[in-house]
Amino acid sequence: MASSGDPPVDNATGRDADALPASRPAPSSGRVSAYRLTGLRPSSMPPPPEEALLRAVADTLLGAAHADGEVCAREHRAIRRILSRLVNADSLPDWLERHVEAFEPAHFELLRATQCLRELRPEQRRHVVELVREVCDANNAFDLAEERYLLGLVLALSLGREDVADLVVHAAEGIDGPAKRAFDVLFASAVLATTWPFLVAIASGVKLTSKGPVLFRQRRCGRDGQEIEVWKFRTMRVAEEGDAVRQATRRDPRVTRFGAFLRRTSLDELPQFLNVLFGDMSVVGPRPHAVLHNRHYRTQILEYMLRHKVRPGITGWAQVNGWRGETDTLDKMIGRVAHDLEYIRRHSLAFDLKIIALTAFGRATRANAY
Repeated sequence: MASSGDPPVDNATGRDADALPASRPAPSSGRVSAYRLTGLRPSSMPPPPEEALLRAVADTLLGAAHADGEVCAREHRAIRRILSRLVNADSLPDWLERHVEAFEPAHFELLRATQCLRELRPEQRRHVVELVREVCDANNAFDLAEERYLLGLVLALSLGREDVADLVVHAAEGIDGPAKRAFDVLFASAVLATTWPFLVAIASGVKLTSKGPVLFRQRRCGRDGQEIEVWKFRTMRVAEEGDAVRQATRRDPRVTRFGAFLRRTSLDELPQFLNVLFGDMSVVGPRPHAVLHNRHYRTQILEYMLRHKVRPGITGWAQVNGWRGETDTLDKMIGRVAHDLEYIRRHSLAFDLKIIALTAFGRATRANAY
């Protein structure tokens, strides 16, 4: 199915190595803010600067900074900037500064901290969520742990989905449920049972046309950002590993003639149906990227890591819309991630079947396959 050429390529195995696109430098703390996929609606009303409310807001913001276990200086600066804005002063009052310094994350309880905030008007509660998202975004990455914290805050403040649709990604019901898993197992089993002679023929073709292993395994990021091993047919000549690793390009001399056919038709992806049976992947979902690829783009696109809310897929909504192949510009990855998040929001069995049909028969799926 779709995805030949998704992440970077390994010279030694023939595909998809942990490498950054050569045209883009690695991110640093001094860079501008990461790209935000979802535009914010007009800001709501801040809560009144009463002492009890300010203490509660401070605790809620500090809890957000500690949500992913990696508090950074940028998050602390964001908290002080927000609180200074709420009190309309250049610096925090001494009592509020002492309160911030005395915060103990081990003793923090979200429900208790937000008790007085629940009495605020809806637009003021919405504003508290906006402030928390500002803290979460301060380090140029909105991680899964931070979004779980934000979803917990939304529930604690009795806000509905429509109130915060621009701040969090609500996954469609059943996207990780037993029905989708049953479909994955049945579909993968049927594909492997009916195509095994074809798989043997492909394996023989790989072995006869170039030296090296028939299959290779590569580490990628799966559900919840955990590392998984993805299986594929090898499509490149085996080469010695060097210091630089390049993505596959059009008419790449490393690709074998038989490998080019496999990549163009996405037949090199067929072994991933084993990954589906093992539970690491789904038939349909966001394509998994190499580990270092994730480390690079998580600080380029704020919502990048939210594509890991679900199991990765052999094919996906991004792939059937033409967002596959070499990601030599940030815009290409933005398009891919935007479609991945749209899939997470819209998932249904009918939607999965549509994507599978488009993978098999659509033209966009074959674009940029080299």
